[in-house]
Amino acid sequence: MALQLWETLKEAIVAYTGLSPATFFTLLALLVAIYHVISGLFGSSDNHQTPRSMEEMQPLAPPVQLGEITEDELKQYDGTDSKNPLLMAIKGQIYDVSQSRMFYGPGGPYALFAGKDASRALAKMSFEDKDLTGDISGLGPFELDALQDWEYKFMSKYVKVGTIKKAETDGEATGETTKAAEDIPSESPAVKSEETSSSAEVKQE
Repeated sequence: MALQLWETLKEAIVAYTGLSPATFFTLLALLVAIYHVISGLFGSSDNHQTPRSMEEMQPLAPPVQLGEITEDELKQYDGTDSKNPLLMAIKGQIYDVSQSRMFYGPGGPYALFAGKDASRALAKMSFEDKDLTGDISGLGPFELDALQDWEYKFMSKYVKVGTIKKAETDGEATGETTKAAEDIPSESPAVKSEETSSSAEVKQE
C-alpha cells in the first residue's frame, strides 16, 4: 500500500511540476532552509528592538530639586550616567531635560549643552566650546531676544530643579577685606597723647 502511494506521488510530481522526484524534494528542502534563515533574521531584529522599545516606554523619574549647586557639580548631570537626571541651565536657572534625552543626551544634536549653563551658546546658536558659558556680557539685542525665547521655552516645558551658585569675584573679596579692616578699632588719640607726654618727661630728666 505504501509503495503504491509512493509511485502515485512520483507520477503526480512529474505530471504537475515536470521535475523528477529527487529534484523536487531538493528544491523543497532548499525553500524550507531559506524560510528558516529569513525567519531567524527578522526574529533577531525584533528581539534587539524590543528592549529598546521597553526602555523608551519606561516612565521618567520625577525631577529632584537640587537647590543651589556649582557649575562643577552640574557637569555630573550631562547624561553620561544614566542613573542621574539630565540637566542644563539657562541664565543660572537649572532645568531637568530628561524627557528630551534624544536631543540633549549623549549622541543628540544638543548633547554638548547638557551639564552646563549654555546661555551664551543658545543666544548665539553656537556650538563652540568657548561659548558654553553662562556669561552673556557683550551680546547684542537680537541675541538677547533669542536667549529670552529659549528661556521661555524651558520655563514652559521643563521643571526647574535648582540654580547655579555664583563664584565669589575678586572685587567682592577685596570689599570684604576692606570692610574687615575698617571694623578694627584704631588707637585712640588719648592714648597717643599720653605716650607723647611720657616721652617728653623722659627727655627732660
